[in-house]
Parts: sequence; structure tokens; C-alpha cells
Amino acid sequence: MAADDDKRLAAEAAMAEVVDGMLVGLGTGSTAAHAIRALARRAGDGLRIDCVATSETSAALARGLGLSVRDFAAVASVDLTIDGADEIDGGCRAIKGAGGAMLREKCVAAASRRMVVIADGSKWVDRLGGAPVPVEVLPFAHSFVARVLEQRAMPVLRMVDKAPYLTDQRNVVLDCRFAGLDPAADATWLQSIPGVLGHGLFLSEVAAAYVAEHGNVTRLERSRGTG
Repeated sequence: MAADDDKRLAAEAAMAEVVDGMLVGLGTGSTAAHAIRALARRAGDGLRIDCVATSETSAALARGLGLSVRDFAAVASVDLTIDGADEIDGGCRAIKGAGGAMLREKCVAAASRRMVVIADGSKWVDRLGGAPVPVEVLPFAHSFVARVLEQRAMPVLRMVDKAPYLTDQRNVVLDCRFAGLDPAADATWLQSIPGVLGHGLFLSEVAAAYVAEHGNVTRLERSRGTG
């Protein structure tokens, strides 16, 4: 079974978390897009939900499928967020941000009563760190932040069409490969660097994960005290 089919199965399994009347946070990326389509199908069958989106791309997809998308700037709390991940470990700690929306995703996750991740089996790892950790940076401080990041990682400026990639907030992204990532310590260190606006280490936000591999879905629930 193709990875994309597993992504779809994981998204459909996560629909069990959605109930009538919820405000649902929509993630960003190819896996989250499957969740948006699954939500739209359920809304078409009569489910009443509103949504907030973590990116302009996800908002456009959701609206195009007939979902009601509210402005997160006017939202104080979210019932449930469903999103993908670049890596997820057995403790429901994740690396996110390949889709370039980790700062908005972190904000929506923090506002959510519950966040679940959906993924195909290739994203399930024993130890975080195989994937780069995206770091969203104020363009004004790009060179300074890159120099500081070189103390622990190999930062690479994300590019698209030979120009720096810009997030929806018009910030740049440095994709950082750590030699021996220490998730908790490195997250604290990243947050201490002036000019760093956000990063892709989601160590306490994810409550559960639905991981599909070869057509079989496994549900992981965070243990109390994990993170």
C-alpha cells in the first residue's frame, strides 16, 4: 500500500475524535490535507463544525470544500486540532514544519484542548532527530541566528525557486540538522535565541497519534508525564 493511502487511512481514523459542534484546527501539509477532505465529507453528511486553519493553503482547501473557516485571530480556544508530522515517537513527541507552518501550528496547538497527529508509518521513529528541525526566523536576524545555530546544528536556509522560502508570516525558515538531538534541551535553547520566532519541536502538545502502515492503523496515546 502506498504511503499516501496510509496517510488517508490515518486521517479517516482520526475522524473518530470529531463530534458535532466542535471548533477544529486544521493542520498544514499533504497528510493534513487528507484530514481536511475527510472532515468535508463528514460535514457533507451533516456534521456541524467550524474550523481554524494553520496556513493560507489549508484555509483555501477547506473553504473550497465547503467548510466554515474562522479567523484564528478572533479565537481564544480550539476543541481539537488534527495535523501531520515529519516524525513522531512512541511518547507522542513530534517534529513538524516541513509544510512551513510550524509557528502558526504551535499557536493553534497551544489553544487546543486536544491535538492529534496523523501519519504514515515512515514517520514513526524510535528517536527524534532523523528529520531536520525547522526554525522560523525573523528575516532581520537571519544571519545572526544562523551563526548561533551553527553551535549545535547545521542550519540550511529553506529555498524555493532560487529565493528564500517565506512563511505566511513572511519569515524565513532554517532547517537544522542536529548531531544527537536532545529534544527538551535543544527546544529550550532554540527558544532562548533572539530572532527565533518558533521551531518544529512539538514535545508536549500532541495528545495522541494515528499511524497507518501497510493499511493498518495504530493509535498512540500520550502517557501522563510524557514530554
